[in-house]
Amino acid sequence: MKRRLLLSLPVLALLTSIADAGDEAARPPAPSLSAPGNTVRAVDARGFIRRWLVLEPVPVAGRLTAPAVEEALQAAALPQAPGALPRDGDPVVLANTEVRWHALDTTRYNLNLYHFAWALSKPTSNVLFWVTTTVDAPQDMQDVRLAIGSNAASRWWLNGEPVIALNDDRQSVIDDGVSRRVTLRKGRNVIRAAIINGGGATDFCARFLDSRDQPITTLTTTLAAD
Repeated sequence: MKRRLLLSLPVLALLTSIADAGDEAARPPAPSLSAPGNTVRAVDARGFIRRWLVLEPVPVAGRLTAPAVEEALQAAALPQAPGALPRDGDPVVLANTEVRWHALDTTRYNLNLYHFAWALSKPTSNVLFWVTTTVDAPQDMQDVRLAIGSNAASRWWLNGEPVIALNDDRQSVIDDGVSRRVTLRKGRNVIRAAIINGGGATDFCARFLDSRDQPITTLTTTLAAD
C-alpha cells in the first residue's frame, strides 16, 4: 500500500518558492537581444531601427480600446520630457512599481518584448512597455514618414509630437501604422513609444520611409543621453 506524504502549508509554500526561484534563475537571456557593443549603429538594409532603450514592463489593465490605452498611459506616465533620453540602468517608479531601462540591440527587424520580459522574470500580460531611441539624420529630410508595427496597441511620438496611434488586439505587421509627412532634422531626433499588451506575444518594429515611401537606410542610432 502506498503511503501519502503530507506536508504542512508553510513547507509547501517554501518548496514552491524555491522551485520558482530556480526556474527564474535558469531562464536564458532573450535569444535575439544583447547589450549594445558600440556607441553608434546604422539602421539595417531595410531601414529598421535595431537599437532601443526598453523599460521593464509596468502592470496595467491590458484593455486595448482607444480610451483604455489613454487611461494606461496616464496611469504609467513617464516623468521625463518627451525629448529626454534615459540612460541604461536608470530606475523609475511607475504605477507604484520600480522598473529599469535596458539598452538593447536586436538581431531581427523587430524587438521581441515577450522574450525581453520573460528573461527577466517579469510579467508579459496586461503590461505597458515604454521604448525610446534616437535617429541621427545626415541632413534635413522632409516629407518622410515613421512606419511601425506593434503587438498590440501602441502610441508613438517623434521629437515630442504624437504621430501614430494603434488600438485593439493586433499582430505586429511591418508598416501597419504610418505617420503623416514629417521632417527629420539634421542630427538627433528622438522616438518614444508605448506598447500595451493584453496577453500572449508582444513585439514592435519601426523604420522611416522617404517621400517616395521607400525605406531610408542612411540613418544611425545612438543611445547617448547628450
